[in-house]
Amino acid sequence: MKVVFKSYTPNQTLLLPPSLEELIEANHPVRTVNSVIDQLDLSLLEKEYQGGGASSYHPRMLLKVLVYGYLSNVYSSRRLEAGCKENIHLMWLSGMSTPDHNTINRFRGERLKNVIKEVFSKVVILLHESGHVSLKEVYVDGTKIEANANRYTFVWGNAIRTSRERIKTQLAELWDYTQKVAAEELKDTAPVSFEKIDAEKVKQTVEQIDQALRDKPVNKKVKQKINYARKNWPDALNKYDEQEKILGPRNSYSKTDTDATFMRMKEDHMNNGQLKPGYNLQISTEHQYIVNYTLHHQPTDTTTLHEHLESFENTCHTLPLELTADAGYGSEENYKLLEEKQITAYVKDQYFDRDQSDKTKNLFHPSQLHYNKEKDCYYCPMGQQMHNIGTVKKKTANGFEQTITRYQAQRCQGCPLRGQCHKAEANRIIEVNHNLNRLKNQARENLKSEKGLYHRSKRPVDVEPVFANIKHNKNFKRYLLRGKKKVTIETGLLAIAHNLKKMAA
Repeated sequence: MKVVFKSYTPNQTLLLPPSLEELIEANHPVRTVNSVIDQLDLSLLEKEYQGGGASSYHPRMLLKVLVYGYLSNVYSSRRLEAGCKENIHLMWLSGMSTPDHNTINRFRGERLKNVIKEVFSKVVILLHESGHVSLKEVYVDGTKIEANANRYTFVWGNAIRTSRERIKTQLAELWDYTQKVAAEELKDTAPVSFEKIDAEKVKQTVEQIDQALRDKPVNKKVKQKINYARKNWPDALNKYDEQEKILGPRNSYSKTDTDATFMRMKEDHMNNGQLKPGYNLQISTEHQYIVNYTLHHQPTDTTTLHEHLESFENTCHTLPLELTADAGYGSEENYKLLEEKQITAYVKDQYFDRDQSDKTKNLFHPSQLHYNKEKDCYYCPMGQQMHNIGTVKKKTANGFEQTITRYQAQRCQGCPLRGQCHKAEANRIIEVNHNLNRLKNQARENLKSEKGLYHRSKRPVDVEPVFANIKHNKNFKRYLLRGKKKVTIETGLLAIAHNLKKMAA
């Protein structure tokens, strides 16, 4: 049989040049990116340009290029620059414009800084108007993404506090030594307290010590300590003050990205539980579309919901009617917040799954004791009354105030169950948060209802696959930019790209 090959004439001149439009499939995601961004009002983005000088590339074109880049797993500005010359989809989007990597990077890091959330909001509203999302039932979860920062250069809040205490202790020891050796020289000096110290106070105190010991026979090591204190301690305290300003309520930050906090992550490159600098990304989803996102410094999800709901309201111009989340969000503050905003909470508390099994119940736990609401007392497993002995106020790490009621048994001595019940020497005291119990019981009723069972089964297949798509399909496990503002831009581009790709599919 004769072999027949298809015609191959690469140097043949075409009478009419081919159109890029004809080379792109009708249902390709690049068409969705082009169509959706063309529908957006980008007047806020255009206001980021001051005018004057040379002409600028159109922000709508640069936004399309960036969004399509994040949609197709191209995050580098240099690769996007090359793509605008080589990739037919980027060439079509850019209208054959060829912005260089500096232009693309400057647009992403500076022009989008104040408007990315507004652009994302317009995409979500568009999804709502087209019927893709209702914004009534949302699923909330968080994940940690590594920052573009050195993993081994860090500042810890505990280390700063330890160093301050060491300076206080050594300064107090020097002062006590001076009072013993040169009491006469310090007789007119006011007593010195080292509970609070700063650079100026340390400098003055060291100078007083040095003056008092100048003509005295002093141990060589003491002289060395005084010289070291004069040269190093004031600067060290100034450095600690600056570091504490950067830390804020956190306990750590990276020196190469001071907005990043050290967190424990699932992606452990050394397999030793190492902490890495990163950000806690919170998202709300509906039908696997991202309808809201926020970034947080704190590694735990519990304290992020308040800010996340505020962002949701600003982004979507409404609040959801129902919110489903895992036990990481089950706190009194969050339950109360959802109740105040009239959002039905399908949120587990930390003991919800455990309490579903009778085998794991602790019969001596306060939650298992019988409560008489009329008499305001509890009954221990032996039937003894535990009377109300007052309330105390407690504040959480987030500043939320809780009211705790205390109840005490009358006669624990000689009780056959005492060894199992408690180990305190006095009669047992339990602490109960009635408001938290009320809110937890209400959430549990919601979770056990028919609709609650539906939301509990849907949550893992709605919000968690979005993180899987970002981290594994898109291979986005580490931010490229540094600082929370710029990282927020990257997150916004990821969210927009995710939504448009799903919309195209």
